[in-house]
Amino acid sequence: MELSNQFWSASLEEMKRGFLEEKDSFVCLMCGESIEKGMVYPYEDKFYLAEKFIRVHIEQTHISVFDYLIGMDKKLTGLTDHQKRLLSLFYQGKNDKEVQEELDIGSASTIRHHRFALKEKERQAKTFLTMMELLKEKDENAPTFVPVHQTATMVDERYNITQDEQDKILKKYFSDGILTKFPPKEKQRLVILREISKQLKENDHYDEKELNQLLKSMYNDYVLIRRYLIEYGFLDRKPDGSKYWVKK
Repeated sequence: MELSNQFWSASLEEMKRGFLEEKDSFVCLMCGESIEKGMVYPYEDKFYLAEKFIRVHIEQTHISVFDYLIGMDKKLTGLTDHQKRLLSLFYQGKNDKEVQEELDIGSASTIRHHRFALKEKERQAKTFLTMMELLKEKDENAPTFVPVHQTATMVDERYNITQDEQDKILKKYFSDGILTKFPPKEKQRLVILREISKQLKENDHYDEKELNQLLKSMYNDYVLIRRYLIEYGFLDRKPDGSKYWVKK
């Protein structure tokens, strides 16, 4: 979750391959897994150098970069559910007739129309991205926004938070790492929950008692915090509530 800055600032080529190359490691953009350079990694009776192994990690953990991106909230992708379904079928290599039959809509020419509409969306995205890159060079007054965490369940005005706003909220509601009050406003709650989630280890699974104890050390009403961490997409759990983990 804390890789949002890296995720959103990555180049198109970095996004396509799904990882960043740093001085001493390769880092997965989707979950933050870091693969140290100079090491050999075993997997299924084979041994891999770091760059190859980060690709193995992406395949085993996320299936593919495409699958990860297509599963993101539509506010982050700009795609409708129907468009996501079409893109998924195209990505699988299906032709227009096969897509038409699987979706049971119109005809092959209908699918070609959808392809054209998606290409138009691509052209618009390139134009907009270029304008935004040019704007960065001129807009000296633009505030620094806190990135949306990648597992957000719903992206709306709550996420319109600048770095200055976040700092003020944390200072107001935290004292020596303890939450003094759970704020009434949605935007403030998001900042608080993001801060609390940083205390959870990304690769650990917690049973309910362990999680409750950890959350209680930060705020007395741990049940409330636990519920909101799940609601905002910071935590996931088994249906029976026996295990909780940081959502990736």
